[in-house]
Amino acid sequence: MTDISMLSGLRILIVGLGREGQALAAYLAKHGLTITATDLKTAEELKAETTALEEAGVSLVLGEHPLSLLDEVDILFVSPGVPLEIPFLQEASARQIPLSTESRLFCHLCPAPILAVTGSSGKTTTTTILSKILEADGRKTWLGGNIGRPLIAVVDEIGPDDAVVMELSSFQLEYFHARLNQGVDINALPSANPQQLAALLDNWSPPISAILNITPNHLDRHPNMKHYIRAKRAIIDYQTGQRVLIMNLDNDMTRTIGNQFGFNTRWFSTEAQMRGGAGILHDVLVLFDQDGTPHTLASRQEIKLRGLHNLSNILAACLMAREVGVSIETMHQVITTFTGVEHRLQLVREYNGAFYYDDSIATSPERLTAALHSFSEPIVLLAGGRDKHLPWEDVARLMLHKVHDVILFGEATEIIARAIEHVRHEIVQSKLAVHRCSDMEEAVQLAVQIAHPGDVVLLSPGCASFDAFRSFAERGEQFKEFVMQL
Repeated sequence: MTDISMLSGLRILIVGLGREGQALAAYLAKHGLTITATDLKTAEELKAETTALEEAGVSLVLGEHPLSLLDEVDILFVSPGVPLEIPFLQEASARQIPLSTESRLFCHLCPAPILAVTGSSGKTTTTTILSKILEADGRKTWLGGNIGRPLIAVVDEIGPDDAVVMELSSFQLEYFHARLNQGVDINALPSANPQQLAALLDNWSPPISAILNITPNHLDRHPNMKHYIRAKRAIIDYQTGQRVLIMNLDNDMTRTIGNQFGFNTRWFSTEAQMRGGAGILHDVLVLFDQDGTPHTLASRQEIKLRGLHNLSNILAACLMAREVGVSIETMHQVITTFTGVEHRLQLVREYNGAFYYDDSIATSPERLTAALHSFSEPIVLLAGGRDKHLPWEDVARLMLHKVHDVILFGEATEIIARAIEHVRHEIVQSKLAVHRCSDMEEAVQLAVQIAHPGDVVLLSPGCASFDAFRSFAERGEQFKEFVMQL
């Protein structure tokens, strides 16, 4: 653990005033540091967010990222929504100005052990289950990162005996690699504690970490899969001491990576049983001792979450909880009562005999696939949004099997429609009907007309939300609002 004094004397620039940037600016200003923040949004667009920052003494440069800002800055903290490839950050790197993030600074300052989770899907469910297990075990638990609030806002309240659960995205993990700051001369910076500043900019991984899966995702931000995988690997590549890796045996990429770490890897699987891991034995979720002895967590029938993918998430959370000494009884109590996170296969209501589900958190075709596999009922699917340059053919085939009507909206409408038509000849018996709508309200109204009693009306977009919404949560809330108005 360290303290914020290592940044004393440095001229700090925050790039991007999303929730992380705002929280970090407020925290650093509270500690009396010299802060400038910049965002491409205008002062009018950010008026509600920036009033308090201005009152705290944060200097704001809005509507642009002028390169002149780099003339008077010693370190940049970049919000994860800002691509590393933008000219402003490329110029900062060329000038060897160090780069970091709110999440990396939090990890550096946090006095409590951190349990961290990443993956292409399932992160939010897994971290939520894990935090509830730790809370049920009587631990003061802090949940954040890519989920909920930025934890920098509460780091001063966290004690060494608390537990911290972090969801970390590839955008956040990029900054856990020291390669971003190669060539930076720490001694040339006016830091009050150069040694601690060097540690902040060095390679780092949380001591207990899980990679749930790695499949194509965010290829609108990462130039290729190799780049995406490298970002994800930061969560495990630099562990020291008694490191523990929780890895998915059922995913090709995580199985390959986990095998490189030998006995430090704890495997979870819905298909196999591994010593020291977690799996399913005779329709029962179990934890295995190192000698292979199974310990019952719960029967599948006791689990309220839909889908095999959620059983995988539960197994991962329980493996992590075991590493910090939580009892089987406590895990059982939580996993048999947990009904899911908001916007993840969340039942909104029944209307005219049809069941309306909000799965707005499904922002990739893979998550849409998992959602479709979670239902045996006939499905009316609402999908679309901003495409992330991911393949659609596989989920299009699944739609032809499991969906009788798909209602498309948003920027990706024609991309999805073309994928369906491209594979339609492979499944000639399918009667899937494709509809196009201009927005969510029109999509819900059309779904009401199409749905029959016993159908599932499923919002599972398979795309990012940023073509029309600020977040997947806002998209889900709008869907629920329209459904509740029926």
